[in-house]
Amino acid sequence: MILVTTDSISGKEIKDVIGMVKGSTVQSKHIGKDFMAGLKTIVGGEIKEYTDMLNDAREKAIERMMEEAENAGANAIVGMRLQSSSVMQGASEIIAYGTAVWVE
Repeated sequence: MILVTTDSISGKEIKDVIGMVKGSTVQSKHIGKDFMAGLKTIVGGEIKEYTDMLNDAREKAIERMMEEAENAGANAIVGMRLQSSSVMQGASEIIAYGTAVWVE
């Protein structure tokens, strides 16, 4: 699966536009990680627990989007984007979306 944030793929021709695909996940804070993150806010610096959690969430969302594209018969996704939003206190949604296409 070719995955790009651009609207075209260098050296490839889009033969068919299949449609929008997306994948998402909702992640909540772990109480232990939340406690450690709270301590980090006192001294400053990167909150690695949240960085790791969000990296995992992005990977899951992208994997789910790619699976949806494969099931639709695509071999590439163009215009891929990531977005996050808060869905409730202590939980965030990460969504990956783009346009599934067939390229040659």
